[in-house]
Amino acid sequence: MTELYPHTEIKALIASNPIVVFGKGEQGQPMCGFTAKVQNVFEDLDLEYAMVNILKDSDLRAEMKTFSDWPTFPQVYLNGEFIGGCDIVLEMHENGQFIVE
Repeated sequence: MTELYPHTEIKALIASNPIVVFGKGEQGQPMCGFTAKVQNVFEDLDLEYAMVNILKDSDLRAEMKTFSDWPTFPQVYLNGEFIGGCDIVLEMHENGQFIVE
């Protein structure tokens, strides 16, 4: 099977940023409620994050579901590791678990 969007590019993006959010919309301009909640957590904690708008690239959107083995967005990577989506980010925030290396 051919990759729609090269995994090497996805891996490089994740490796070069402590927090990466693959979601719907731009940083500060979310296009869905779940992405907005994730952005609010990081902004409340004053954490810098890279935002990738999956609505701009249908190949990337399709490939991320395979890459992460997670069917929904947003998809959040912390320190190079996939942590999950909105519910997990909210739970981690409530438990004080955000440590950025």
